Amino acid sequence: MSTAGTIALAPACASGFGWRLLRAWPATVVSIALILALPVFTIFSFVFYPAGDVWHHLVATVLTDYVLNSLLLMTGVAAGTLLIGVSTAWLTTHCEFPGRGFFVWTLLLPLSIPAYIIAYTYTGILDFAGPVQTALRSWFHWSAGEYWFPDVRSIWGAVAMLSLVLYPYVYLLARSAFLEQSVAISDASRLLGASPLTSFRRVALPMARPAIIAGLSLALMETLADYGTVQYFGVSTFTTGIFRTWFGLGDSSAAAQLSALLLSFVFILMVLERWSRHRAQFYHVGSRSQPLRPYALRGWRRWLAVAVCLVPLLLGFLLPAAQLAWWTQETAAEMLDRQFMQLMLNSFSLAAAAAFLAVLLAVVIAYGKRLHPTRIVAASARVAGMGYAIPGTVIAVGVMLPLAWLDNSIDAWFRQYFSVSTGLWLSGTLFALMFAYLVRFLAVSLQTVESGLTKVRPSMDDAARSLGYSPAQVLRLIHLPIVRGSLLTASLIVFVDVLKELPATLILRPFNFNTLAVRTYELASDERLADSSSAALAIVLVGLLPVILLSRSIAHTRATDRPVAVTPGPRSAET
Repeated sequence: MSTAGTIALAPACASGFGWRLLRAWPATVVSIALILALPVFTIFSFVFYPAGDVWHHLVATVLTDYVLNSLLLMTGVAAGTLLIGVSTAWLTTHCEFPGRGFFVWTLLLPLSIPAYIIAYTYTGILDFAGPVQTALRSWFHWSAGEYWFPDVRSIWGAVAMLSLVLYPYVYLLARSAFLEQSVAISDASRLLGASPLTSFRRVALPMARPAIIAGLSLALMETLADYGTVQYFGVSTFTTGIFRTWFGLGDSSAAAQLSALLLSFVFILMVLERWSRHRAQFYHVGSRSQPLRPYALRGWRRWLAVAVCLVPLLLGFLLPAAQLAWWTQETAAEMLDRQFMQLMLNSFSLAAAAAFLAVLLAVVIAYGKRLHPTRIVAASARVAGMGYAIPGTVIAVGVMLPLAWLDNSIDAWFRQYFSVSTGLWLSGTLFALMFAYLVRFLAVSLQTVESGLTKVRPSMDDAARSLGYSPAQVLRLIHLPIVRGSLLTASLIVFVDVLKELPATLILRPFNFNTLAVRTYELASDERLADSSSAALAIVLVGLLPVILLSRSIAHTRATDRPVAVTPGPRSAET
């Protein structure tokens, strides 16, 4: 903002309230962080709770399965996401082949489909009564039991489903790392005789390792948090175990202890990710003034590159989206009724309210961190933003336990002194669900708002403060108009994440309150896969919006990320 623009602001005297607010801002940030950390503290407190009969039963019977299946699932998804994400990121960054520009942004589209929806879709496609097996029996005149077909409802089916929708995390961060690498280093390796494959393996890949590990950590955290896919495929993991222990065995303390064990897995992943970033020390990055020189693939290699990029896009988005659209048009007359409109209203209003509150809290925390860049405020901001790494099932248990205790305490007090029952006015209403959403998704809005505030130079704050504006006025008149785009982006991302959230909604929703995600889960659990398609497709279509925004931002990440005139050299036929 220019000096003239600053002077044009109507001078205002700093009110006593404004400066008291300035002094109270750190306490506000710390208080918000402590409240949002309450579910995590609650879960960890049960580590010291005496183990009961149910816990001993779990240890003796199914806990080993939970651990082994979770580890096997993480290993398989790690291999799948690394293979797809790194290979497609390298090809779209450093190679020239037909459709490269198209694949750059479309490879992100599987992010818009929740894992449980793609699991339901492929079950309908690949099951015994699905179109694939039906066609095979028709073509080869097979009967039931006369042929073998892989069972999609297995742990390997879950690995495939999760890999198809989570590889964009690795692709996105790996491609960003490849874009930022020095062109000079790549040229130097080529001048020393390295082939493109050798240069990738020995130079580009090690330099991109921190970003790749960060993307892999996100994918594995989502894997641990998944409930809909593993529950539908009959794979026993921590998330399904927590749900069964809570609702099947009726033991909240054992469910909380399982949640604490799952939470330890998540924190180990977070520590390993940070350790990997600290261990990797690469400082040489490319100048943005140097254009990338994509390497022209020739012959069959260029079509192999097309296939490598097309297969994950086809299997991760195009095929399931087409199947959902087909089922929706077949069942539209029956399913697109007044109840469906109510589901959309419930889902959209809940997501909109959560997005508004998440952005509001993010602004308070981010601006407080800007006003008071102290260690305690910075630590509080990190604590407030750690919920995104925590599975929704764990957060739901951590929210329900303290709120139920508070409800029961208030109800007992009113019964004792007024002979009136207050009921479950916290744990039995949308308050608990909204609180869980804020714990889970505040990190998304906080990172976006903090990124937007970096656009505001400190000199703007100093100029406005010198004219007598209070901190609240500086925020309202200067910062918010400048970061309006970031606020809208944060709102949209939180809106879509809330719309897709299944386990927390399933556990905490009030009676007779359904959302699109829960309805999709209920219909699929009843084997009404075609009937669930309309609600699932609505979630996918809305989920496309942030993916499109992300794709547009990638298109402007590096102005030089365009194919330049490519002159094939003596190694132009190599990969």
